[in-house]
Amino acid sequence: MRALSMPISVLSHRLFALLLWLVALPVSAQTVPSKPPAPSKHAVAAVPAPGPLSKQDAQMAQAGLRAAQLVDAGRSGELWDGASALAKKAVTREAFVRNVDTARARLGALLGRGVASVARVQYAAGSQVPPGTYVNISFPSRFANAPQPVRELVSLRLDEDKTWRLAGYHVGQPD
Repeated sequence: MRALSMPISVLSHRLFALLLWLVALPVSAQTVPSKPPAPSKHAVAAVPAPGPLSKQDAQMAQAGLRAAQLVDAGRSGELWDGASALAKKAVTREAFVRNVDTARARLGALLGRGVASVARVQYAAGSQVPPGTYVNISFPSRFANAPQPVRELVSLRLDEDKTWRLAGYHVGQPD
């Protein structure tokens, strides 16, 4: 795979302007090979990320944190506004906002958010998830109504125009 460095203006206008409304940061995009090897049906494989992974992981973790902070501020609709077209097809804005806000309200106030972990995933055609390159940013988050940390997940998808956009937000429920 070959690394492409996307100009910050492209990402800030397309991804962060609507998705995150916060200061932009450079994100290195990945390209998918023009003729990928034939995966097994419904295969999910890790996508090797080009360039220095620690820098790219830090950038993606920051993007995920900013998305989570929009939810913290009650602005989950803005996440949907900047989401991937595939995400918008899967759920209406109203349903997304209702689901996110309801899940967070049950958990109570955010008490703290741990260090993010970043995972890259390539989904093949036929998977339960639309095919493509994704980055999942996961946080162990503590909430007032949860005795243990719960997993907070922000998923970004590399769209066909090589722009990372929101693919989903999920917060686990306490056991």
